Amino acid sequence: MINVSEQHAPRSLIVTLYGAYGRFLPGPMPVAELIRLLAAVGVDAPSVRSSVSRLKRRGLLLPARTAEGAAGYELSAEARQLLQDSESRTRAAGSAEDAGWVLAVFSVPESERQKRHVLRSRLAALGFGTAAPGVWVAPARLYGETRHVLSRLGLDPYVDLFRGDHLGFAPTAEAVARWWDLAAIAKEHERFLDAHAPVLRSWRRRADTPPEDAYRDYLLALDAFRHLPYADPGLPARLLPADWPGTASAEVFGALRERLRDAGAEFAGV
Repeated sequence: MINVSEQHAPRSLIVTLYGAYGRFLPGPMPVAELIRLLAAVGVDAPSVRSSVSRLKRRGLLLPARTAEGAAGYELSAEARQLLQDSESRTRAAGSAEDAGWVLAVFSVPESERQKRHVLRSRLAALGFGTAAPGVWVAPARLYGETRHVLSRLGLDPYVDLFRGDHLGFAPTAEAVARWWDLAAIAKEHERFLDAHAPVLRSWRRRADTPPEDAYRDYLLALDAFRHLPYADPGLPARLLPADWPGTASAEVFGALRERLRDAGAEFAGV
């Protein structure tokens, strides 16, 4: 049995499973199938059921019946949008272009300070760095996702979004090192590499690709990697240290995806 670490919490693995395979099914995923697929990565049935209940309360999973009448769950429209955004970030990881910045400038009345906390939390979760109090910055390619996330949460009345370039006075690389905690982000990449680079080396020594093994290793790698593009918003390489581990983590994940995803789909029944 696989030990599920904090990094691989059951709720996260369910979201990852739907993102990798479940959303391509012609109908809802039966509960029995969900339990089978999560068991392959070490999650027991009670944990699956309790995690599904939480995702249902959040409006991400909707109860539905399969064509055969079995109980199952399908993604809500909100969940599909979130997974599309996540996939876009995951695919772009390691290939950032220097296309300028998007700035979020916000002001929330003291009487609504709880919304200020939510706004800061969402901007941080989107990968924004803090340029100054009430002024957050991110690579310009995150504009679209930022706009619809803030609109969906009803936070758009408090925010103005701008696009532009950094013109000084400090060199941009120095400014970036103030806006983001690069050391903390690098550690996230290093943790991914410590866990999954050995997995890739092992697969490179194998001639076969058994579907269940491929599914397990791909799902665990995807579950770990899909969070990285939110911690690391994809800063241009010229602004990062020369030995930046994000390049290596993107390469390792890309190689695992190429080797394992399609074989894993056979086990997932897609």
